[in-house]
Amino acid sequence: MKILYSCLSKSWGGMEMITLIFIKQLLKKNIKVEFLCLKESRMHIEANNLGIILHPVKAAGYVNPLISIKLASIINHGSFDLIHAQASKDLWVIVPALKILSSKIPLILTKHVGSFIVKKDWIHNFIYSRVTKAFAISSVIEKNLIETTSLTNDKIEVVFNGVDTKKFDPAKVDGNIVRKEFDVSDNEILIGMLARLSPGKGHEEFIYAADVLSKKYSNLKFIIVGEASRGEDKYAESVKTLAADKNLNNIIFTGFRNDTPNLLAALDIFVFPSHAEAFGLALIEAMAMGKPSVCSGSDGILDIAVEGETSFLFKVKDAVDLTDKIELMIIDPGKRKIFGDNAIKRVKEKFELDVITGQTIKIYSQLLKSKV
Repeated sequence: MKILYSCLSKSWGGMEMITLIFIKQLLKKNIKVEFLCLKESRMHIEANNLGIILHPVKAAGYVNPLISIKLASIINHGSFDLIHAQASKDLWVIVPALKILSSKIPLILTKHVGSFIVKKDWIHNFIYSRVTKAFAISSVIEKNLIETTSLTNDKIEVVFNGVDTKKFDPAKVDGNIVRKEFDVSDNEILIGMLARLSPGKGHEEFIYAADVLSKKYSNLKFIIVGEASRGEDKYAESVKTLAADKNLNNIIFTGFRNDTPNLLAALDIFVFPSHAEAFGLALIEAMAMGKPSVCSGSDGILDIAVEGETSFLFKVKDAVDLTDKIELMIIDPGKRKIFGDNAIKRVKEKFELDVITGQTIKIYSQLLKSKV
């Protein structure tokens, strides 16, 4: 089996990370994968470092005839069995390329992000009619695809993102490495969030909670892991300024890190305050590491976190409710332990990467059989 993956994204977040994770998984299963990406993007750099066979292109906007013609040549010479796009925007160059070739290759779309725009006009219907199967990464995305596109229910399948529990294994990772790095003592409670410094991730609510709780408890430290997305440096600075204005000397901004398991191992409480999240890759990684969590009760998070079992859920954008729920974790170490144990169990049951990979390969095989 030979697959052409595509992710024509300039950013670096959950969608981009999970794309490379799945490519690596498929390569481990001896499935040949080549990758279409934007030239000089973060995806290009990271994929190149992994030694993946690349087809970097310069694409601007949605419709790009020159890129579609180039892509038609890549597909024609590549002898691919199927194509798997990781963003709906990719379809605008892939579908014309397939039309140029009159190709019947199965085309899969993974929908990572919901849309607020109804796409049922004739041009979108033309694009989506070429999609053989759509993967929705959560129930809310499945619903969104049905509501906003012409895809029928039988063409949509929920395929969750997965986490490698061999890599995210609390038994194998020493949390003291990061705690020592940032001078966090054994008697201090470290509360953290991992997210791009982008609007809507809930940094303001997190800082509000840190401010209120730090005035009540002297043994707290807070850590924010992540960097600004392209073009969002001003927002990132505003978040840091907000913390500085509140004189929060116990908040650590780490910037970009590539040692996520170590960072998660160091935490006592994981916070996921996103306003609207299609899934929540960082959340399942934290749960795999046995971390109790406080999460906004919205969207794809509801497929992952279980109220009162793995997590406390708070009202979206409600900083006061977030603060109250974090405090429940602070005062009850026994609850943190129970939630953490339950989190590991849930991840292994629903989000184990090897299981998700097997499910994906099975769908690939079914599509190829139906093509014959």
